[in-house]
Amino acid sequence: MGRRIRKDSTIRTAAKKLGIPESTFRNPNGRKTRNDKLIGTVRKELEKKKK
Repeated sequence: MGRRIRKDSTIRTAAKKLGIPESTFRNPNGRKTRNDKLIGTVRKELEKKKK
């Protein structure tokens, strides 16, 4: 398993680093996630959804 992406990086930089399109990241309702959203925020939202 690879290293985690820093929580203060954006969706745009994470997509570039992983070599995938930015549209791969989706909100829970199925819409695209904003490119300037932080990875840490996305992780918090997923944790909140799990509970």
